[in-house]
Amino acid sequence: MPFLKLVRPFNLLMIIFTQVLVKYFLFEPFGIDTTLSNFSFSLLVFSMICLAAAGNIINDLHDTATDKVNKPQKMLIGIKISEKVAWNWFIALNILGVGIGFYLSNLVGKPSFVALFIIPSAFLYFYATQIKGTVLVGNLVVSIMVAMIIVMVGIFDLVPAITPENLTTQKVMFSILVDYAIFAFLVNFLREIVKDQEDITGDYNAGYKTLPVLLGRSRTNFIIFAIALLPLIGILYYLYTYLYENRAAMLYVLIAVVAPLLYFMVKIVGAGNKKEFHHLSLVLKIVLAAGIFSIGLYKFVLI
Repeated sequence: MPFLKLVRPFNLLMIIFTQVLVKYFLFEPFGIDTTLSNFSFSLLVFSMICLAAAGNIINDLHDTATDKVNKPQKMLIGIKISEKVAWNWFIALNILGVGIGFYLSNLVGKPSFVALFIIPSAFLYFYATQIKGTVLVGNLVVSIMVAMIIVMVGIFDLVPAITPENLTTQKVMFSILVDYAIFAFLVNFLREIVKDQEDITGDYNAGYKTLPVLLGRSRTNFIIFAIALLPLIGILYYLYTYLYENRAAMLYVLIAVVAPLLYFMVKIVGAGNKKEFHHLSLVLKIVLAAGIFSIGLYKFVLI
């Protein structure tokens, strides 16, 4: 149980959920040409889980000082799991994730794609040890990694299967993935800043230069509000352009994605304590999950 808590099982399940939706609920219903077999796709998902789990471990290894202040009741390393065991798991999961990535890259005939596994592994380590406390940089790194979870399926499943005959269809599908990746990036970026608001005391004591530490909570709240306008505008544009004639899909997006996002924007302006920021972080997690789930609705919207 301590190990499961350390690797954030909900986040790992979201990776599985997201990539399965892309492969089996977006590509397959439209008969899109793909490269990966079911087994190869399972390996891709597993490699992403390994790298994400390793990232969570290294994050906790270098967060012990702030966690003692921000969430002492949730601390695992040094209490239920030794640092040595955590480091061993971090190394083993990275080797496994990158090793599978090397195999898959050669399997699809794109050996250079192994960089897409090595770079996230290196960045997650660099993030936790060097740039976590740097204003916005750490937030951007983590959010890019979240967006890559979506794009990786397209890179390994769509790109190697491109031919002159299917180029247009493949490009359309890949553009849909990019749109979702941008959405995931923006929502997760917001959530990372909200988590900085929640952890401001421990971050200040640790010498981290996060946005709330530098600007204060009130100013940061208004910056968060302004950034939240970007995914809201993007979603409304999608509704008007693509879903206007599909009432069921439009209602789903309005109720499950737009409504909680608007609720978040109303509440963030006046938020001022740890409990409120934790609640708003959970709201953004719901927005992200609901938005990703809509990938599974395309076969009902477009067919």
